[in-house]
Amino acid sequence: MPKKAKEAFPKIKKIGFEGPDSKNPLAFKHYDENEVIDGKSMKDHLRFSVVYWHTFRNPLSDPFGAGTALRPWDDGTDSVKNAQNRARVAFEFMGKLGAPYYAFHDRDVAPEGKSLSSSNKNLDAVAKVLAEEQKRTGIKLLWGTACLFAHPRYMHGAATSCNADVFAYAAAQVKKAIEVTKSLGGEGYTFWGGREGYSTLWNTNLKREMDHLAAFLHMAVDHKKKIGFKGQFYIEPKPKEPTKHQYDSDAAACLNFLRQYDLTDHFKLNLETNHATLAGHTMQHELEVASASGALGSIDANTGDVMLGWDTDQFPTDIYLTTQCMLSILNNGGLTTGGVNFDAKVRRESFEPVDLFHAHIGGMDAFARGLKIAAAIRADGRLDAFIKNRYSSWDEGIGQKIEAGKSSFKDLEKYILKKNRITKNESGRQEFLENLINEFI
Repeated sequence: MPKKAKEAFPKIKKIGFEGPDSKNPLAFKHYDENEVIDGKSMKDHLRFSVVYWHTFRNPLSDPFGAGTALRPWDDGTDSVKNAQNRARVAFEFMGKLGAPYYAFHDRDVAPEGKSLSSSNKNLDAVAKVLAEEQKRTGIKLLWGTACLFAHPRYMHGAATSCNADVFAYAAAQVKKAIEVTKSLGGEGYTFWGGREGYSTLWNTNLKREMDHLAAFLHMAVDHKKKIGFKGQFYIEPKPKEPTKHQYDSDAAACLNFLRQYDLTDHFKLNLETNHATLAGHTMQHELEVASASGALGSIDANTGDVMLGWDTDQFPTDIYLTTQCMLSILNNGGLTTGGVNFDAKVRRESFEPVDLFHAHIGGMDAFARGLKIAAAIRADGRLDAFIKNRYSSWDEGIGQKIEAGKSSFKDLEKYILKKNRITKNESGRQEFLENLINEFI
């Protein structure tokens, strides 16, 4: 049995549910993991996940100043021993928070070595501790991924690099990351193309780069089959940052890419709110686009600041946002291999360890409220009835024939000439519907 580590959060007990009247900042007001909503517990609906990179590795630095985060458990070295201790701290945090899942990049959990083989050795050493902690706590791996954007070798991209050796290195790194994810029982694996794009088209062969990216993903699918990994593959859309333009710019672009390169059977989308807004969309839009194509897999739960124009990765507290998310997710049949993954970081000024708890508690409560409100809207039925009635002309007659593929332009011309009018258009009643949603919020 591994030696029990000294507690990093000795003054914080397991976060419990105390209800909406509680004034305790270290208690859930709305997230009761055992409460049953629509026949399933909140815990199973929401499948909350803590991200390793922001929560345990982000020093809270910015381009204008050094990091402010106080992390007493970290000895300041980039050693395997420190990484192993950090992993135990992470599971203490997640256990006290009551999060059932976590997610990581390979280079978040283990330090980069002087060679790929030494990096792999470091990852194996830390993965051993992750496996021990998963067994001890029952916390599971939602998905793993590889960091193909931080090291200088990836300055031109990874799978889309102009350098074939970089492509090969990235492939080897992803191979290892998928294998480690499988060994830890990961339920999925995510591809985020942080530098898979361009800064200028003057030096870019766009078609060739996209062909290379597709080849890379096909190789990943082949390796997944070879090793028997049953987890879901995800692609995470983002339009920019750090590149000027990324090939996975939004849900529609990702779906088009997957269709073009015959990859639709192997990937679903992992959608993030702040990435949606950077693409000029709402999260609800991205969810609906993915859902319409049967490709909604998982979500990264965060938000941006409406006054700023970059990826601020703040914790979600807007109940309208979480209601929209959960309504789309419930209408999609819920999350299965995916989850609500808090790809969010505390503010630079929120530098104490306890702030990590405050942030996650707030996000979990916000999504719990969104879930309850979304379920109530569905049970009420007025929104669904309105939408159904709005499209009622498609449920019979000429609309039904069009949807069944039994009409031509000639048929429709004959129909409308004979009818000589259109059925009366009805109001979209946007304001009425907004008022209706406000009844529940």
